[in-house]
Amino acid sequence: MKAIRVTQFGPPEVLQSIEIPQPIPDQGQILVRIEAAGVNPIDTYIRSGNYGRLPELPYTPGSDGAGTVLAVGHGIQSWQPGQRVYLAGSLTGTYAEAALCTPAQIHPLPENLSFSEGAALGIPYPTAHYALFARGHAQPGETVLIHGGSGAVGQAAIQLAKAHGLHVLATAGTETGLELVTLHGADAAFDHTRLGYREAILEYTNGLGVHLIVEMLANVNLAHDLTLLAPNANGSANAKANTNGRVLVVGSRGPVEINPRDLMLRSADIRGVLLFNASQAELSSIHAELQGSLRAGQIRPSIALEFPLADAASAHTALLTRGVNGKIVLRP
Repeated sequence: MKAIRVTQFGPPEVLQSIEIPQPIPDQGQILVRIEAAGVNPIDTYIRSGNYGRLPELPYTPGSDGAGTVLAVGHGIQSWQPGQRVYLAGSLTGTYAEAALCTPAQIHPLPENLSFSEGAALGIPYPTAHYALFARGHAQPGETVLIHGGSGAVGQAAIQLAKAHGLHVLATAGTETGLELVTLHGADAAFDHTRLGYREAILEYTNGLGVHLIVEMLANVNLAHDLTLLAPNANGSANAKANTNGRVLVVGSRGPVEINPRDLMLRSADIRGVLLFNASQAELSSIHAELQGSLRAGQIRPSIALEFPLADAASAHTALLTRGVNGKIVLRP
């Protein structure tokens, strides 16, 4: 089968398409034919070698994907060949025509979603859910700012926040992105490339600020985010819920300097978000809830670009280009 292999860490060009033997599922394993593979920022960090947890070389990238079950190993009774699934992790990497998985790594793909849409679920939607509810303790009626709302995680956060009764503000950097975040449910959209957009957010909230911020690029925005948080967001009556203003850091590409007084004045929090820190019980609960939202039509991924599997290097280059609205997928 065809697969992308990385034999050395480096630029996108290290992603090479080669032929490798198709895996055979062992006991407790499932082989999935990959119809579409999702491309995530973390894939680019690992490929470059700039990540805290690096796989042994050589390896096949990718954790997101969608396809059909090809074969199951001994002891697997809950899955049968031919079932449509989306992947949230794999044993062998999803940038390939097939991937080995454990039962915990695959989930039913509703018939109303395409394989490309299924490939956009595995990391973005659980990440957004984990950020908003496990780390952010988002409550109905609160105002959340999705900073970078046109990307895959941003769109997921908008949809999930709206489905849970939050008032959603979102930023984007292009006219297309602004239209997209509004289409996905944002109550108000702001162009983060324009001077004065932060003042516009404060004006929109009547000077009160927002209760939560989901931040995709903390090294650029974090210091400014702290000035947009509402002071003592929900008052002392809700102090036990720990719902004062909080920034949820989903992504960052470097260090940043902040003024701690902006935290102190607001009794605010900065909370890191890394999906890999979620427990298996938390992940199972998240995916179970996503299943209901998918079938109800409350959430649906948006696909920005599709590339042939062999052109994975171009997909990585495109992902790091500003203005990509939605998910990038590879098609074997």
